[in-house]
Amino acid sequence: MSEPQTKPPPVKRRTLVIGGAVLGAVAAVGLVWRNVVAFPPDTTPEGAYLRITAMLGDGDARGCFAYLEDAAQHAAYTIRDYRKKAADRVQSTYPEPERTRLLDQYRAFAEAPDGADVWVLIAEQKGYVGRLRRDLSGIAKVEVNADRASIETTLGTRYAFRRRQNGIWGLSMFTADLVAEAERAARDYEVVDKAASDYERVRTR
Repeated sequence: MSEPQTKPPPVKRRTLVIGGAVLGAVAAVGLVWRNVVAFPPDTTPEGAYLRITAMLGDGDARGCFAYLEDAAQHAAYTIRDYRKKAADRVQSTYPEPERTRLLDQYRAFAEAPDGADVWVLIAEQKGYVGRLRRDLSGIAKVEVNADRASIETTLGTRYAFRRRQNGIWGLSMFTADLVAEAERAARDYEVVDKAASDYERVRTR
């Protein structure tokens, strides 16, 4: 005759809460270890570079925005602002089908909550993330000259950094593209605004 099977004791809610807290604490300690202990501070070029590699390894392209130089970050916000201004003018004055066409073109950038979201959109469109993932590797050499620095990887790729106003080092390799995109957004807005004014004059006649 087999012995009666006993059910495992019920797990109390308090035990689950404590267990979850312990797991969360372990994860937090791991994150602190990686960002503070294992990595140099991000006020060094090495620290900024290593955080970029770690975030890309985690699939966090958005987090890399903090490690772009100031001019690149400002350009991302400028793109968002001009696309939003253009979209607002198109929405209020343009006739169809041009209104829908331009709104579809501007919407993603115009509705981006933050400059980091603009960076992600452009990085995806232009393949920046894939390019970085292919080229990033260990650090072979670091050269610092005042507010500029260069990191050479074990693959022989060189990455330029510039010290940001907050002391963090920011990657410079995408700045020219982002600034050019910001200038394009500004020019597009001027064209949209002029056409919108023409539409408004026609309506008031």
